[in-house]
Amino acid sequence: MTEAAIAKENKQIARQYKELLRISYQTLTEEDKKLIRKAFDTAVDAHSDQRRKSGEAYIFHPIAVAKIVASEIGLDATSIAAALLHDVVEDTRYTLNDLREMFGEQVAKIVDGLTKISNLKKDKDVSLQAENFRKMLLTLNDDVRVIIIKIADRLHNMQTMDAMRPDKQVKIASETLYIYAPLAHRIGLYNIKTELEDLGLKYTEPDVYQEILTKMKESKEEQDAYIKQFTKVIQDSLDKEDFDYEIKGRPKSIYSINRKIKAQNISFDEVYDKFAIRIIYKSEPSQEKFLAWKIYSIVTDHFRPNPTRLRDWISSPKSTGYEALHITVMGPKGRWVEVQIRSERMNEIAEKGYAAHYKYKQGKPSQKEEGGFEEWVTRLQEALENPEINAVDFVEQFKLNLYSKEIFVFTPQGDLKSLPKGSTPLDFAFSIHTEIGLHTRGARVNNKLVPLSHELKSGDQVEIITSDSAKPNINWLDYANTARARAKIKSSLKEEKKEIAEEGKAILARKLKAQKIQFNEKSINELVLFFNLKTSLDLFYRVGIGKIDNQMLKDFANSRSNALVSYFKNKIRSKPSVSTEVHKEEITAKYDQLVFGKEEEKLEYKLSNCCNPIPGDNVFGFISVNDGIKVHKKDCPNALQLQSNYAYRIIQAKWIDSSQQDFVAVIKLQGIDNIGLVSEVTQEISSNMHVNMKNLNFDSSDGIFSGRITLVVKNNNILNTIIQRLKKINGIDKVSRE
Repeated sequence: MTEAAIAKENKQIARQYKELLRISYQTLTEEDKKLIRKAFDTAVDAHSDQRRKSGEAYIFHPIAVAKIVASEIGLDATSIAAALLHDVVEDTRYTLNDLREMFGEQVAKIVDGLTKISNLKKDKDVSLQAENFRKMLLTLNDDVRVIIIKIADRLHNMQTMDAMRPDKQVKIASETLYIYAPLAHRIGLYNIKTELEDLGLKYTEPDVYQEILTKMKESKEEQDAYIKQFTKVIQDSLDKEDFDYEIKGRPKSIYSINRKIKAQNISFDEVYDKFAIRIIYKSEPSQEKFLAWKIYSIVTDHFRPNPTRLRDWISSPKSTGYEALHITVMGPKGRWVEVQIRSERMNEIAEKGYAAHYKYKQGKPSQKEEGGFEEWVTRLQEALENPEINAVDFVEQFKLNLYSKEIFVFTPQGDLKSLPKGSTPLDFAFSIHTEIGLHTRGARVNNKLVPLSHELKSGDQVEIITSDSAKPNINWLDYANTARARAKIKSSLKEEKKEIAEEGKAILARKLKAQKIQFNEKSINELVLFFNLKTSLDLFYRVGIGKIDNQMLKDFANSRSNALVSYFKNKIRSKPSVSTEVHKEEITAKYDQLVFGKEEEKLEYKLSNCCNPIPGDNVFGFISVNDGIKVHKKDCPNALQLQSNYAYRIIQAKWIDSSQQDFVAVIKLQGIDNIGLVSEVTQEISSNMHVNMKNLNFDSSDGIFSGRITLVVKNNNILNTIIQRLKKINGIDKVSRE
């Protein structure tokens, strides 16, 4: 570079620094400015020899990230300094200890968190994105600002991605849609979330993005005229009432228009609310609510509202702190228009998230605001409690919780609880307390008994019925949607499995002794191999539930004692022992079963060639246009693309081990009617710990009774045991399986 070019660049860097201080959302003290200046000088020195792919000096990137942090997100001087230094430890000669000595513990901690995220390596058997996301959330232990600065860093990378290779663009854009946009949404950074989504679409589906952008530009003039006509009517009324306000027209984001086109299978012209109108009014804090409803009444005097589209987030703010009134009204020419009503304070909270609270509290935030942020961090921590949870499941579940709309339900005492849309009584129970969740027996919603799968709606009053004997079963995972509830249920089921396995271990030791086989590591490993299992825990569990019975253990003993003989026999005969072979095939065949959706249906499918899933892999189904359901591994290279672009065509899928699956069986009874017979029958069934009654039907006529009972059992042996026991009850003549 020539001297003139270097001088020009230095001038530009200095100008950017001044602008950073000028646009900072929070008021900076002299101490703050010194800290930022020191961070700026250090970053300029550290990155002096580096250039970005576009050719410009690297220092422009940290400055741009710091500007987003300072102005668009509105964080403090510590965060601005950390944003300026965020790449220093990773890319230059400076160490973390250097930063600790120069800037103190807090800045160093944030930079360390950001460096950890950047240095994450790809794990072989889990999706990189999922593991990144999970580890990124774990840095919350250090400082939540790590994630907020990381979002700003990603936003600037997305804004300046033109110089990159197309494959790199698609990868980064997909990851942005998969991880960073939902996080920005959850933190309450709605403007940044919208920009990330639009930029994500620009690189993952450039043709779609350009087409919608062109159509929006074409219709802009007509839209502006429409908004002007619409707002003129409202302005005249607001002026009469002496409101201090401004009205802004806000076009919908390209990403959300595209999502609507796909979800509803409509054309661009059929998307009816392509724009919204925002009325932002000045108000004293005490008058805010009153004035919002006054503006609401003025708007609805002129235009008919859609009652199903009223959103009152002033009475019940979102957990991100968002407050506003949203109404959809019928404007001129029969078009729906969304009108958002916010005070200046509400508008800043909508744009800046939690940082805006600080401005309105002059100094330290009140307990409530700080509590809101703390509560959010706590929710994240709860979802991270269980280290065993699969990273991809974790992300999928967490994304649902991040992106989901909120509902507000009441406890029996009248307290208000916020839950993600789609939550069930089980989610509600676990949100109150883990112990309540684990002992849920049933639920009443608005004083009516409902199934645990019942979807809650805003305004419901929910009461959980608990019982000491109630405990989670595998079906609960189909009813629970929140990350917290699912993690706790999975953990409890694992514990139960361990308990049954402990019993099974003792039973197995006894049974092996009877077969004169020593109970040691060698024999256990042989048993695991013989029954085609994966671990000793699986073996003990199957013995515990009676899946592996005496006959099977005898087969094992025989095969062991005759191992040598059968080896030579097999050499002569091509077919091995039939019973063992059939048994093994049966187990393998059962284990290789693939089921789809919540109902766990068995559907036609093909395994995709790109990742070649095998039984036991974590998978999902993708409904293709020509090939029906294609099954992909969750960490397949194409999974991200499919999840980002075609979420609506993805179907849950999992391999099941049917020896661990419960199955439904119906038994018929016949006999002589006598008092207490039904009670004896039900007592006999319920005393068996591995059985669940789903349906009960008894009919009595002229002293003869017939009954039909639907049971959920683990296996055939248990069912046969129950049938034998029922036959022994006095008065029962016949018991058979339907």
